[in-house]
Amino acid sequence: MKAPGQLSHKRFDWMLRLIVGTAFVVAAALKIADPAKFAMDVSHYRLVPPAMLNLVAILVPWIEFTTGALVLAGIWLRAAALVVTNLTAMFFGIIVSALARGLNIECGCFGTLGGNHVGLVNLAIDSGLFSLAALLARRSGNRPAQPFFAESGAHYLRLPPPEGLKPR
Repeated sequence: MKAPGQLSHKRFDWMLRLIVGTAFVVAAALKIADPAKFAMDVSHYRLVPPAMLNLVAILVPWIEFTTGALVLAGIWLRAAALVVTNLTAMFFGIIVSALARGLNIECGCFGTLGGNHVGLVNLAIDSGLFSLAALLARRSGNRPAQPFFAESGAHYLRLPPPEGLKPR
């Protein structure tokens, strides 16, 4: 029996998923809504060649959106949480690079929301998301799509093994 104020493991995992997934979906949606602004923000970091700016400005938000949605849905949770962990580590490194070079630029982290300049607050947010995503990856087993859809009432056609192969 658990204490009255104690969270269950499932509820705690759900809260982790909600925080990490929502942060990435919202950040991505704001960037997707204005890719030209995000491309400009990316160019200010001076890390991406001009020929690659549009590609980065289009791909990164969709990667964020997809992984955030997978985290929220709980599908391939460990893999999605590891992608989020790697993305936040990359963002952390990019922000440290900008700070070390003395760049006074907008972060672009949450699209046009707030127009925050790169600083220690951004590093704290990235550190927090990194920690939560790493914890989520550690606590989760890989959850493939099949059980997820089975729980929602979908049924699967089980095909027999090809001739000559014995079923396991």
